Amino acid sequence: MRDQDLERVRRLPLFATMDDAAFDRLAPISYLQQFPTGVHLISEGDSADFLHVVVEGSVELYAAGNGRETTVAIVQPVTAFILAAVLKDMVYLMSARTLESSRILMIPAGLIRDTMETDTAFCQAMVRELARGFRTMVKTVKNQKLRTAAERLANYLLVIHAQQGASGEIILPFEKRLLASYLGVTPENLSRAFKTLEASGVRNSRTRIHIHDQAALRKMAQPNPLIDAPEEW
Repeated sequence: MRDQDLERVRRLPLFATMDDAAFDRLAPISYLQQFPTGVHLISEGDSADFLHVVVEGSVELYAAGNGRETTVAIVQPVTAFILAAVLKDMVYLMSARTLESSRILMIPAGLIRDTMETDTAFCQAMVRELARGFRTMVKTVKNQKLRTAAERLANYLLVIHAQQGASGEIILPFEKRLLASYLGVTPENLSRAFKTLEASGVRNSRTRIHIHDQAALRKMAQPNPLIDAPEEW
């Protein structure tokens, strides 16, 4: 890594508290690379040779089976994936591909495990990241198990609205086919969900979503921080 990249990586939450000597051993054999949109990064069933950390951009984690494919998660900065496979030295349970131009830090898995045994601060950081990932996955399961498709969509639109700081219009960060997979519905059910939300003041035109009555949308969504609040570091 270049010197400016080293400094940036050193400031990331995963590495900010680790011992200098440990970081000096880790940095020379790690890679911070820029990947274009649509690059396949890992495949489910393969050995976890590297820990991947999304520094910029976004990555889709997905799985396939019986002729079907589903989006499991969308990873954004600064988040590691798939940490559990790295720590257990087992195969990946998901595949990953970039959704946009992304900078990905790749650290050899064996080095992660060795460093955790000798650096307490780094070990604690890895445990916190693993805990954050677990809690995020639980919230995803609750969202899909406890809500209808329209309720899931409504809460997703409220989250994106807050992120974009929009007054009445938001731009979906990815195409509707991926949004449907992320929400755990078919494209047809997503269309029906958008139709349902018209009664709450939502109009959609491809990736542009117009929210004419945020209060009505919030009443329909009934957001719950135990499902919708992001897991902070």
